[in-house]
Amino acid sequence: MEEKLIQRLESAVSRLEALSAGSHGGAFTAGGGGAGADDAARDPSVVAFGDLIDEHLSKLSAAAEVIGGQVLGISNVVKEAFAAQKELLITLKHTQKPSPQGMAEFLKPLNDIIKKANAMAEGKRSDYFNHLKAAGDSLSALAWIAYTGKECGMSMPIAHVEDSWQMAEFYSNKVLVEYRNKDPNHVEWVKALKDLYVPGLRDYVKKFHPLGPVWSPTGKVIAASKAPSSNSPAAPPPPPASLLSSETSRASCSKPNVGMSAVFQQISSGDITSGLRKVTNDMKAKNRTDRTGVVGTTEKESHAAPKATPKAGPPKFELQMGRKWVVENQIENKSLVIEDCDAKQSVYVYGCKNSVLQIQGKVNNITVDKCIKMGVVFKDVVAAFEVVNCSSIEVQCQGSAPTISVDNTGGCQLYLSKDSLETSISTAKSSEINVMVPGAEPDGDWVEHALPQQYIHVFKDGRFETTPASHSGG
Repeated sequence: MEEKLIQRLESAVSRLEALSAGSHGGAFTAGGGGAGADDAARDPSVVAFGDLIDEHLSKLSAAAEVIGGQVLGISNVVKEAFAAQKELLITLKHTQKPSPQGMAEFLKPLNDIIKKANAMAEGKRSDYFNHLKAAGDSLSALAWIAYTGKECGMSMPIAHVEDSWQMAEFYSNKVLVEYRNKDPNHVEWVKALKDLYVPGLRDYVKKFHPLGPVWSPTGKVIAASKAPSSNSPAAPPPPPASLLSSETSRASCSKPNVGMSAVFQQISSGDITSGLRKVTNDMKAKNRTDRTGVVGTTEKESHAAPKATPKAGPPKFELQMGRKWVVENQIENKSLVIEDCDAKQSVYVYGCKNSVLQIQGKVNNITVDKCIKMGVVFKDVVAAFEVVNCSSIEVQCQGSAPTISVDNTGGCQLYLSKDSLETSISTAKSSEINVMVPGAEPDGDWVEHALPQQYIHVFKDGRFETTPASHSGG
């Protein structure tokens, strides 16, 4: 009996020594290279991720193959990104928790794929732009694997996956609206994409990595790249830019400018007078020989033009006096996130272009002023959400808002949650106002309603009666 027990102990020690040799001997490459890699590939969490790929990506690929073209191309990139994450899951089983610089090196294969997805939506806008943006933005959810604790500046893995999908849903809803009555294959593609993340990836993370990935305490150490890469991680869709690099652009009450302040300082630190042309004496009006006392039309127009387009001020993204979030002059920044906020604070967004802002808590009120092609996603407001002097604005309310007002704005798309269907919407001097509301079924398509922008006034019985003009064609 004792001899059998000793043999079992010796066998166990031999296996442990073999595993140790596999994890410490030589460079480890994900997906291969020794018994350690094979054991990691058989880990329940890795096997479950493979099942996730087989179940959900097969549906996405099936719908994409029917559509073809760019939709099939971006779907293949999504498939490639999930395969890369599976390799990372295998790698971390034999890797110690890396430093921020080491994390950037660890995530580089995944980040390169996300950059490739983003590049597909750049350049001339295609007919499948919304498909490309929805799929590309959704890949930021895979950055949950970079969560290393509260100090890293990221949301918890489950929340990060949900928030990332909400950003992508901004564009997937547009696909549903465009194709729900035209081509069911596009609708199936959107549903498969959503199921891949919610509930697919979210439930996987909830079961296996709710507090982040578990690194090996005795594994190899990932060293940062010695020479900085010329094509360092570009900004993927919201919020991946900061999550796939060592820098964060997320704001908090205690550090409102962490990460972004350095970028903004570089943008605004240049010599703004370096490009000005010196005015010589012969160019001054009093010394000109061709003065006739008459101001020509062309000269007047050329002097008036610069005044019509004033220079934008420096970018701002900060909490002022503990009461007011200020987001100003943000250009091409789709990773703006306000996390730590409360019901006594307000948010003022001014002069932003081609940017997306997420507000993840309840605030008193939100104002969006003089913005172009701006997206705002918020949960709850106590007082009101206001849009004024804007163009091409998209707003998604995920919670409740007593009042939404749109003033002097051309093109505004509102997405309302079930909790915000009783919102009072007021419009003035605005055009192309469309409101999307959830369908009757839990998984039903969104229903679009166009708010009238023209009215008919008829004098009757001593007063004017006003009715909205109908453009339904009925």
